[in-house]
Amino acid sequence: MPIQPSPEGTYGTRGMGPKWLQRLFEPLAKRGIASYRKTGGRNRMATMMGFPVVLLTTKGARSGEERTVSLGGFADGDDAWLVVASMGGSARHPAWFKNMVQHPDEIWLEVGSQKMKVTCESLVGKAREDALSRIAAISARYGGYQKKTDREIPIVRLTRISG
Repeated sequence: MPIQPSPEGTYGTRGMGPKWLQRLFEPLAKRGIASYRKTGGRNRMATMMGFPVVLLTTKGARSGEERTVSLGGFADGDDAWLVVASMGGSARHPAWFKNMVQHPDEIWLEVGSQKMKVTCESLVGKAREDALSRIAAISARYGGYQKKTDREIPIVRLTRISG
């Protein structure tokens, strides 16, 4: 199934905090991404809070500009990874998820030193529940995010198509 956004919620956490705080951390995030790329993912950013980190590059939904974020990425077989659009249990979807919905053919994933073009697929029903259970076994934090919001938190499978 192509990527499908669930409705946004009516309550949840504040996500990444106020805009001024996000702007404060933006240079640090960019430095972390540059370091990840320079070391092929073998820096201290390669795992965060007990889970593996990947870099996701999307095309901005409104701007059309390339956007890269670091996320928890969970292997799902040889050529697929799962990412969770939790934003810490926020009522809103993260920007990277909205970008994927608008531009599903413009998504790249970096895992270690490998950069690949990927397709995206929303997991639903039992497949989503099973994936969330596997992810929560690696990082319990992800299991608790759904309890913080009435929004169904999307889980997306990214599958390599090239690279």
